[in-house]
Amino acid sequence: MKILITGKNGQVGQSLHLALQAFPNVNVLACGREELDITNSLAVQEVVTRYKPDVIINAAAYTAVDKAESEQSLAFDINATGPKNLAMAANDIGSSIIHISTDYVFAGDHVDDYKEVEATSPKSVYGQSKLAGEVAVAEMCERHVIIRTSWVFSEFGNNFVKTMLRLAKSNSSLNIVGDQFGGPTYAGDIASAILQIAFSLYNGNQAYGIYHFSGYPTVNWADFAQAIFQQAYTKGLIESAVVVNSIPTEQYPTPASRPKNSRLNCDKIYSEFNVSASNWQAALKNINQYQKDNEQ
Repeated sequence: MKILITGKNGQVGQSLHLALQAFPNVNVLACGREELDITNSLAVQEVVTRYKPDVIINAAAYTAVDKAESEQSLAFDINATGPKNLAMAANDIGSSIIHISTDYVFAGDHVDDYKEVEATSPKSVYGQSKLAGEVAVAEMCERHVIIRTSWVFSEFGNNFVKTMLRLAKSNSSLNIVGDQFGGPTYAGDIASAILQIAFSLYNGNQAYGIYHFSGYPTVNWADFAQAIFQQAYTKGLIESAVVVNSIPTEQYPTPASRPKNSRLNCDKIYSEFNVSASNWQAALKNINQYQKDNEQ
């Protein structure tokens, strides 16, 4: 089996690298922007045609949610044009593509958790660019699996967990938004889910389409922060648990609007691929690894 991975330096990309160490018989070509600029259609066509992967995993993305409001063209280039190029190339050689999307394609005003069939209505440029990427992938390659995920964290890169650990060093209390709800998702679990799906596709499963994969139980940001601090205190990373003050979104204005409800229903991905939701509480038990990377 041959896999092409884009976005190798991101949270999911690096997590995929770790997960693939357990599968030495899988041939992998992992690319960052230096090796492959996915916005360059000719470059994508050349690499895909030459390597001929069975599955393309697109983990490349523009993820600076607030900066996207002022960098709309760049966000759409990376999040929409890039996936379109990869999907076209995948279609040309008869391979499958697994593309990572986001909960931000939804407005966040839904009462219940979001199923894959719910109407999309992104409130931010970032969300709009990711939705455009979904549409392009679906249109350009029938053999696609689009995975919407949320609140990604890991040992790698910048994320909410590492930000909280950094702030805990100099703050005894913090104001954290408490009226936005979603599922924190460990990038290592995303990588495992993607590989499980990739193997399934390679072995003939044709359950193409859109899927949700996120962490359970769902929480708000304030409760997630509280869990992070409690785990950090338990492991001796901080001297005392930080006091978390839950505040409404209106008291923490940002350039990009965030959905109030980002809860994703993950029943479909379990039904079709036997992939269970991410367990973010279990992932936090390895919080020492996040701290270690934070200090480098």
